[in-house]
Amino acid sequence: MLDRLPVLDRNEAFFLDVDGTLLDIAEHPDDVKLRSGLTGTLAALQRTAPVALISGRPIAALDRLFAPLKLPAAGQHGAERRAADGQVHRAVVTEAAIGQARSYLLAWARNHHGILLEDKGLTLALHYRAAPHLKAEAGRASREALRKLGDGFVLGSGNMVFEIRPRGWDKGRAIAEFMREPPFAGRVPVFAGDDITDEDGFAVVNRMGGHSIKVGAGPTAARWRLADAIQVLTWLDCYVQRFATQ
Repeated sequence: MLDRLPVLDRNEAFFLDVDGTLLDIAEHPDDVKLRSGLTGTLAALQRTAPVALISGRPIAALDRLFAPLKLPAAGQHGAERRAADGQVHRAVVTEAAIGQARSYLLAWARNHHGILLEDKGLTLALHYRAAPHLKAEAGRASREALRKLGDGFVLGSGNMVFEIRPRGWDKGRAIAEFMREPPFAGRVPVFAGDDITDEDGFAVVNRMGGHSIKVGAGPTAARWRLADAIQVLTWLDCYVQRFATQ
């Protein structure tokens, strides 16, 4: 499958989803494992081309996960974004607005075994990976929590998760904002992601004439595909090896 990817020429800017793309998905977000050599590959890639992480995780969690590497990053599906110059942009979310929804979902999760509420600060993620039979109920609970928040938030779904996030913030917007700034501006965007939430990013990259890469199976707007996180790492290694000495 690697031979079917687009030909790259060192004028790219890389945008990489994390869970399901760089890392295999774990039952609990804290249980993910980094493959040997991953941080080294990302560091080498950063020396070769601009690169940013585009993730549902908070930026602080990304920094802990990939330490000591600290890349430009969009966290919480773009609700927070750290530019290459270190400046951080965040959606404005009042604690009063999200607190009621958090309390409701926390109480609901405590009463349903296998459900995990992940409070990311600006977004709320209700995971049902350990209780897939509760998908419909988790969806209803998430919609009720969204009702409490009003029009300033939207509900999205992902890989065994429902997630509430501020309206107007998504991975596509984050990529577009990076592409207006150095060192990304003027380059060809390349975005790899695996989930429904990555489709916004694929749409933006496609409109820019870039390369969108879906990781795994399933319908997608992406123009290319890799099978899994192992192939993603191999692909990045090949890019680094090709251009590192040029």
